[in-house]
Order: sequence, then C-alpha cells, then structure tokens
Amino acid sequence: MKLLDGKVVIITGSGRGIGAAAARLFGQYGAKVVVSDLDPTPAQAVADEIMAAGGSAITVAGDVTQPDFPQRLVETTLAEFGTLDVIVNNAGYTWDGVLHTMSDEQWDAMITVHATAPFRIIRAAAPFLRATAKQEMHELGAAKARKIINVSSTSGVYGNAGQINYATAKAGIVGLTKTVAKEWGRFNIQTNALCYGFINTRLTAEKAGGETIERDGKQIKLGVPEAMISGLTMLHPMGRAGTPTEAAGPMIFLASELSNYINGEVLEVTGGFSM
Repeated sequence: MKLLDGKVVIITGSGRGIGAAAARLFGQYGAKVVVSDLDPTPAQAVADEIMAAGGSAITVAGDVTQPDFPQRLVETTLAEFGTLDVIVNNAGYTWDGVLHTMSDEQWDAMITVHATAPFRIIRAAAPFLRATAKQEMHELGAAKARKIINVSSTSGVYGNAGQINYATAKAGIVGLTKTVAKEWGRFNIQTNALCYGFINTRLTAEKAGGETIERDGKQIKLGVPEAMISGLTMLHPMGRAGTPTEAAGPMIFLASELSNYINGEVLEVTGGFSM
C-alpha cells in the first residue's frame, strides 16, 4: 500500500519547479494527480511522466488568477476522478521592486496570484468538501481526512527588501491557512502552509541569464542578482539551496494520513537558514 494510494490531488503551478517535483512525487506515492499550470506544454510533459511511470494524471491548463478558472479546475477534477482529497496551492511568481517605485499593477498582481487565487480555489472546492464530510460524518461517524496545503515563503514571515508585494501576499496566505484550519477542522480537513526559503527554481536563479514570464503583455524578469545567491550560499548552514524535490517532500507528509492531527501550522522549509 502506497502512502497516498488512490488519493486525488490538485497541484497548481505544477508544470515547473517545486510544483512539477511535487506532482512527480505524488504520483510515485500512489496519488492521482491533476497537473495544473498556466502553460499547457510543460504541464502535459509532467503528466506524461507520471503516466509513463505507471501513475494516473490529467492536466488542467489555465490562469489561476482568472475568476472562472477555480471552478473549472475543481469541476474537471471531480468529473475525471469523482473525488478530491488534497489541494496544493503552489502557483506563483515574483515581480520585485522597492516600495517607493512599485506600481499598483505590481502590487495587485502578487496579491491576486498568491492570495486571491488560493482563496478562490478553496472556495470552489467548498461545496464538495463540506457536503462530502457531512455525509461521511452522518453515515460513518467520522469524515475522511482531507488536506489543503498552501505555499508561503520566508519573505512572508520575515519580510524581504525589494519584495513588499510578494511578502505581503505570502503573509496573507498564512492568515488564510490558519482561518480555514479553524473553520474546517471539524470536517477533518487539515490546512497547513509550507514556508520556503532558498530553493533552486527559476525564481531564485541568477537574474541576468534567467527566464521571463509574460503577464498581460508584459515580460517580467524572474530571478535574483548573482551577488545575492553567493551571499545566501555562503551564510547558509547547509551551504546550498534546496532542490525542488526536497521542497516537495514535506507536501507528501502533509497530504498523508500521518499528518491527521496537524492543522493550521506553518512549516519552514529552509535547511536551517531561518534559525
């Protein structure tokens, strides 16, 4: 019996980085994976990998910031798999700038993708999650454990110069996590957040040669200055950034039955950097 055998999981932003690593791990541990990403090509590639390894996966491509996408994501999942056990709100990006030069557009973009989108996805899943839990409680005496995992950042806990929009949004997801945990704990739904530090993704790659993301016709440069990477590496207790697979590992634990009495927590995954 695999740890997540038969569980159905939605993972947003799972075409690349931590999300893609998580999708592969969930597949390895027996989950049926809904790979969701803005870009359908890498999303399908990840789903194909999972299926080639003997797992089960579908893709639901789309923009999590669009108001109608959460409902489509949840409805497609239920139509395909008939149930929903785990939601991983992982999609996001950075659009950095210091406070006095930051535009409203930059501010709104980060709040929308990192806080509003997860809220809408959880809200879209609410009718199924709550009704199913109530039915199970009535018929079986207890609801089956289900999980919501939200991705935050050390920027949201400690702040970070040049990221006031991102830091505010990532702090907001912590508040959302704790509130859902208090409202839905009685339905045996555990809601927790993972707070990531220095993880090797395109968001933390060297900016000069890094990638861009297109949003509303704008090309947004991703990454951080090389000097910052060198400084973080030098000061890090482990002397290196974490890998996407290492970052995804705690998601497996929080999605499993092993975490059924962990609710409303914020787990820092930093390799000890925030000590």
